[in-house]
Amino acid sequence: MSGPPVPQPGYHHLGATTDGGWSGVLGRLTVDDPGVRAGTFDFVATRFMAKASTATGVKWLEAGWAETGWSGDGAQRIYTFDTNTGKWTFYDQYPVKPGDQVWIEIAAAAPGPDPTWNAWLWWHDAWHLLTSQQLPISEHATIEEYVEVYVDPLHGGSIDVPAVQVDNVSLKPEPRAPLTPWTGDVPTSPGAGADGYCLDFAVPYDTWHAGSC
Repeated sequence: MSGPPVPQPGYHHLGATTDGGWSGVLGRLTVDDPGVRAGTFDFVATRFMAKASTATGVKWLEAGWAETGWSGDGAQRIYTFDTNTGKWTFYDQYPVKPGDQVWIEIAAAAPGPDPTWNAWLWWHDAWHLLTSQQLPISEHATIEEYVEVYVDPLHGGSIDVPAVQVDNVSLKPEPRAPLTPWTGDVPTSPGAGADGYCLDFAVPYDTWHAGSC
Protein backbone atom coordinates (compact mmCIF):
# COMPACT_ATOMS: atom_id res chain seq x y z
CA MET A 1 0.00 0.00 0.00
CA SER A 2 1.66 3.19 -1.17
CA GLY A 3 -1.24 5.62 -1.38
CA PRO A 4 -3.47 7.40 1.10
CA PRO A 5 -6.00 5.43 3.16
CA VAL A 6 -8.97 4.09 1.22
CA PRO A 7 -12.12 6.05 2.16
CA GLN A 8 -14.54 4.14 4.38
CA PRO A 9 -17.86 5.20 5.93
CA GLY A 10 -17.31 7.43 8.95
CA TYR A 11 -13.59 7.98 8.39
CA HIS A 12 -11.86 11.25 7.51
CA HIS A 13 -8.09 11.22 6.95
CA LEU A 14 -6.56 14.70 7.07
CA GLY A 15 -2.83 14.71 6.35
CA ALA A 16 -0.34 13.08 4.00
CA THR A 17 1.28 9.77 3.00
CA THR A 18 4.76 9.21 1.57
CA ASP A 19 4.91 7.70 -1.89
CA GLY A 20 8.12 5.81 -1.07
CA GLY A 21 9.53 3.78 1.80
CA TRP A 22 11.18 5.30 4.87
CA SER A 23 12.72 3.93 8.06
CA GLY A 24 11.13 6.31 10.53
CA VAL A 25 9.24 9.50 11.27
CA LEU A 26 9.57 12.08 14.05
CA GLY A 27 7.33 15.05 14.75
CA ARG A 28 5.45 17.18 17.24
CA LEU A 29 1.70 16.82 17.77
CA THR A 30 -0.40 19.44 19.55
CA VAL A 31 -3.14 18.07 21.81
CA ASP A 32 -6.63 19.57 21.54
CA ASP A 33 -10.15 18.80 22.76
CA PRO A 34 -12.42 17.43 20.00
CA GLY A 35 -16.14 16.90 20.42
CA VAL A 36 -16.05 13.11 20.68
CA ARG A 37 -19.37 11.78 21.94
CA ALA A 38 -19.33 9.53 25.00
CA GLY A 39 -20.82 6.07 24.56
CA THR A 40 -20.08 5.93 20.83
CA PHE A 41 -17.32 4.56 18.64
CA ASP A 42 -16.30 8.11 17.69
CA PHE A 43 -12.61 8.90 17.86
CA VAL A 44 -10.14 11.58 16.86
CA ALA A 45 -6.48 10.56 16.62
CA THR A 46 -3.47 12.67 15.68
CA ARG A 47 -0.80 10.17 14.76
CA PHE A 48 2.06 8.84 12.69
CA MET A 49 2.01 5.39 11.07
CA ALA A 50 4.46 3.02 9.37
CA LYS A 51 2.71 0.48 7.12
CA ALA A 52 3.14 -1.90 4.19
CA SER A 53 1.06 -4.36 2.20
CA THR A 54 1.86 -8.04 2.75
CA ALA A 55 0.49 -11.35 1.49
CA THR A 56 -1.83 -11.40 4.50
CA GLY A 57 -2.98 -7.78 4.32
CA VAL A 58 -1.73 -4.38 5.41
CA LYS A 59 0.46 -4.43 8.52
CA TRP A 60 1.28 -1.35 10.55
CA LEU A 61 2.25 0.45 13.74
CA GLU A 62 0.79 3.82 14.68
CA ALA A 63 1.35 6.16 17.62
CA GLY A 64 0.09 9.55 18.75
CA TRP A 65 -2.68 10.95 20.92
CA ALA A 66 -6.39 10.17 20.72
CA GLU A 67 -9.75 10.80 22.31
CA THR A 68 -12.28 7.98 22.01
CA GLY A 69 -15.98 7.69 22.75
CA TRP A 70 -15.78 4.20 24.25
CA SER A 71 -13.17 4.82 26.97
CA GLY A 72 -11.18 7.53 28.69
CA ASP A 73 -14.07 9.69 29.98
CA GLY A 74 -13.43 12.43 27.44
CA ALA A 75 -9.68 12.64 28.07
CA GLN A 76 -6.97 12.85 25.46
CA ARG A 77 -4.46 10.01 25.81
CA ILE A 78 -1.19 8.82 24.33
CA TYR A 79 -1.83 5.61 22.42
CA THR A 80 -0.45 3.03 20.01
CA PHE A 81 -2.16 0.56 17.70
CA ASP A 82 -0.48 -2.30 15.87
CA THR A 83 -1.60 -5.19 13.71
CA ASN A 84 0.22 -7.77 15.84
CA THR A 85 -2.11 -7.23 18.79
CA GLY A 86 -4.99 -5.69 16.84
CA LYS A 87 -5.88 -3.39 19.71
CA TRP A 88 -5.49 0.13 21.02
CA THR A 89 -3.06 0.54 23.92
CA PHE A 90 -3.36 3.67 26.06
CA TYR A 91 -0.54 5.08 28.19
CA ASP A 92 -2.22 6.93 31.04
CA GLN A 93 1.10 7.16 32.89
CA TYR A 94 1.82 10.02 30.46
CA PRO A 95 -1.17 12.35 31.03
CA VAL A 96 -1.77 15.04 28.41
CA LYS A 97 -4.27 17.88 28.09
CA PRO A 98 -5.35 20.42 25.46
CA GLY A 99 -2.48 22.74 24.57
CA ASP A 100 0.26 20.21 25.31
CA GLN A 101 2.76 19.40 22.57
CA VAL A 102 4.13 15.87 22.37
CA TRP A 103 6.99 14.46 20.32
CA ILE A 104 6.42 11.02 18.80
CA GLU A 105 8.88 8.88 16.85
CA ILE A 106 8.22 5.62 15.01
CA ALA A 107 11.37 3.97 13.64
CA ALA A 108 12.81 0.67 12.45
CA ALA A 109 15.53 -0.59 14.78
CA ALA A 110 17.58 -2.33 12.07
CA PRO A 111 17.45 -3.46 8.42
CA GLY A 112 15.70 -6.67 7.42
CA PRO A 113 12.43 -8.11 6.10
CA ASP A 114 10.85 -8.40 9.57
CA PRO A 115 12.52 -5.72 11.68
CA THR A 116 11.44 -4.41 15.03
CA TRP A 117 9.65 -1.09 14.79
CA ASN A 118 9.63 1.05 17.93
CA ALA A 119 7.27 3.82 18.99
CA TRP A 120 8.77 6.46 21.29
CA LEU A 121 7.42 9.39 23.32
CA TRP A 122 9.53 12.34 24.47
CA TRP A 123 8.43 12.92 28.05
CA HIS A 124 10.06 14.97 30.82
CA ASP A 125 13.32 15.42 28.90
CA ALA A 126 13.79 11.74 28.03
CA TRP A 127 12.65 9.25 25.41
CA HIS A 128 10.22 6.60 26.66
CA LEU A 129 9.55 3.43 24.69
CA LEU A 130 5.83 2.89 24.14
CA THR A 131 6.00 -0.39 22.23
CA SER A 132 8.28 -2.60 20.13
CA GLN A 133 6.69 -4.68 17.37
CA GLN A 134 8.31 -7.07 14.92
CA LEU A 135 6.49 -6.39 11.67
CA PRO A 136 6.81 -7.89 8.15
CA ILE A 137 7.02 -4.43 6.56
CA SER A 138 10.82 -4.30 6.03
CA GLU A 139 12.85 -1.31 7.17
CA HIS A 140 11.33 0.85 4.42
CA ALA A 141 7.64 1.43 5.12
CA THR A 142 5.08 3.88 3.84
CA ILE A 143 4.73 6.69 6.39
CA GLU A 144 1.52 8.51 7.26
CA GLU A 145 0.88 11.73 9.21
CA TYR A 146 -2.81 12.25 9.89
CA VAL A 147 -5.50 13.79 11.99
CA GLU A 148 -7.93 10.88 11.74
CA VAL A 149 -11.59 11.52 12.51
CA TYR A 150 -14.10 8.70 12.83
CA VAL A 151 -17.79 9.52 13.21
CA ASP A 152 -19.77 6.53 14.51
CA PRO A 153 -22.23 5.75 11.65
CA LEU A 154 -24.82 4.50 14.14
CA HIS A 155 -25.04 8.03 15.57
CA GLY A 156 -24.35 10.06 12.43
CA GLY A 157 -23.86 13.79 12.58
CA SER A 158 -20.35 15.18 12.92
CA ILE A 159 -17.59 15.79 15.45
CA ASP A 160 -16.25 19.27 16.09
CA VAL A 161 -12.45 19.18 15.81
CA PRO A 162 -10.49 22.32 16.74
CA ALA A 163 -7.58 22.96 14.36
CA VAL A 164 -4.91 20.44 15.42
CA GLN A 165 -1.30 21.42 14.69
CA VAL A 166 1.42 19.01 13.51
CA ASP A 167 4.94 20.37 12.97
CA ASN A 168 8.68 19.71 12.92
CA VAL A 169 8.10 16.49 10.97
CA SER A 170 11.17 14.61 9.72
CA LEU A 171 11.79 11.25 8.03
CA LYS A 172 14.60 8.68 8.30
CA PRO A 173 15.81 7.24 4.98
CA GLU A 174 17.58 4.34 6.72
CA PRO A 175 17.47 2.92 10.27
CA ARG A 176 20.82 4.44 11.23
CA ALA A 177 20.66 7.53 9.01
CA PRO A 178 20.00 11.06 10.26
CA LEU A 179 16.57 12.60 9.97
CA THR A 180 15.61 14.78 7.01
CA PRO A 181 12.70 17.25 6.99
CA TRP A 182 9.50 16.07 5.32
CA THR A 183 9.42 18.82 2.71
CA GLY A 184 7.69 19.25 -0.62
CA ASP A 185 10.73 17.58 -2.21
CA VAL A 186 9.67 14.23 -0.70
CA PRO A 187 7.31 12.36 -3.06
CA THR A 188 4.04 12.56 -1.16
CA SER A 189 0.31 12.01 -1.63
CA PRO A 190 -1.45 14.75 0.35
CA GLY A 191 -5.00 14.44 1.52
CA ALA A 192 -7.68 17.09 1.22
CA GLY A 193 -10.42 18.53 3.35
CA ALA A 194 -13.97 17.19 2.99
CA ASP A 195 -17.34 16.97 4.75
CA GLY A 196 -16.77 20.08 6.85
CA TYR A 197 -13.14 19.34 7.74
CA CYS A 198 -10.28 21.47 6.42
CA LEU A 199 -6.58 20.72 5.90
CA ASP A 200 -3.91 23.42 5.54
CA PHE A 201 -0.28 22.63 4.73
CA ALA A 202 1.46 25.80 5.91
CA VAL A 203 4.85 24.26 5.03
CA PRO A 204 4.39 21.00 3.09
CA TYR A 205 4.67 18.55 4.74
CA ASP A 206 6.52 19.62 7.84
CA THR A 207 4.01 22.05 9.35
CA TRP A 208 0.24 21.79 8.96
CA HIS A 209 -3.06 21.76 10.75
CA ALA A 210 -6.45 20.13 10.28
CA GLY A 211 -9.88 20.30 11.88
CA SER A 212 -13.38 21.62 11.43
CA CYS A 213 -13.67 24.39 8.83
